[in-house]
Amino acid sequence: MAAAGENLRIDPDRLWDSLMEMAKIGPGVAGGNNRQTLTDADAEGRALFQKWCEAAGCEMGLDQIGNMFATRAGTDPDALPVYVGSHLDTQPTGGKYDGVLGVLGGLELVRTMNDLGIKTRHPIVVVNWTNEEGTRFAPAMLASGVFAGKHELDWAYDRVDSAGKRFGDELERIGWKGDEEVGARKMHALFELHIEQGPILEAEGKDIGVVTHGQGLRWVQCTVTGKESHTGSTPMHMRLNAGRGLARITELVHEIAMKHQPNAVGAIGHIDVYPNSRNIIPGKVVFTIDFRSHLQEVIDAMMEEFHAKAPGLCEEIGVTLETEIVGQFDPPAFDEGCVAAVRDAAERLGYSHMDIVSGAGHDACWINDLAPTAMVMCPCVDGLSHNEAEEISKEWAAAGADVLMHAVLETAEIVE
Repeated sequence: MAAAGENLRIDPDRLWDSLMEMAKIGPGVAGGNNRQTLTDADAEGRALFQKWCEAAGCEMGLDQIGNMFATRAGTDPDALPVYVGSHLDTQPTGGKYDGVLGVLGGLELVRTMNDLGIKTRHPIVVVNWTNEEGTRFAPAMLASGVFAGKHELDWAYDRVDSAGKRFGDELERIGWKGDEEVGARKMHALFELHIEQGPILEAEGKDIGVVTHGQGLRWVQCTVTGKESHTGSTPMHMRLNAGRGLARITELVHEIAMKHQPNAVGAIGHIDVYPNSRNIIPGKVVFTIDFRSHLQEVIDAMMEEFHAKAPGLCEEIGVTLETEIVGQFDPPAFDEGCVAAVRDAAERLGYSHMDIVSGAGHDACWINDLAPTAMVMCPCVDGLSHNEAEEISKEWAAAGADVLMHAVLETAEIVE
């Protein structure tokens, strides 16, 4: 087995041009992207990715939940593939790099191998996971979760968006439902390149984040029910204001997360108010709490305190509370061998690096239960993500893709 030399680098201009070309699909209103899962824009982005992969000599596979697998053959037909990739779907007001860098960084790896005539014993598969964001159809990382056996396929098909449209129906509508059984593929390893989505790497002046752990999370969907009535003519003491329940729980979530610093976060991000009229006291509010930590005991403690206190806060003001877990995964510790491959690649290439815990959930967190897995992170400006102002530099993207390539090639075993 030959080792990749330190002069082996991706083409930074080609990677950047690909990122900018993909960003033209599903443009946002403020410079980012709105390419939500299973929309027409998602379908268009998928088609472009497939076109690029086939031009690079890859064979495209598609499973029953829409996961895309572009395979570059290895020299050993019996060797399990090394997977690399992320997701192409975005938030409604998302950036150009979240997820997309990992997919197109994987494609650039293949293109560079083609340019230099590099062969590997293990095949390399570039993957685009369906519905990582979970905004339109909860939960996040839905398709990789089905792949990893965390969710049933039919359950995933029955997820509905805010307009009542089924995931399964929309997948068929856009033409990206495949025949391959979800989860039938076996992996030698998986690597995922991603922007940090946090401020640590930029603040520390590091080129590369070597991700050792991911955060676990619990998404708790809450429904607070009161009584709709006129805002002007209903006496204050007679109001059953569901909005007050939201306000009280918002403060509770913040207090709980603050008690567990520095290892926890918590917030309410998604809120639907009914009937959402200026002169009607809300009769119902539906919202989702997001608790996260890389320590399982912290997640458990936050959930226990929430369930102990939240119902009483609502009862005191005459409204009711119903809760449902709509997303969850436990904190993963990534494979030590794959993590070492990432760290060694950064060292060999001369990039500054540090160990880091991922503050966000990623498809790699599910796949970690199936095969050795690791993540590579690059900085993003001001740590901003899930925002159209999300930004990285060409140099950061290239560094992350270089490290990704070296870690993947080491794992996939270059042959002379």
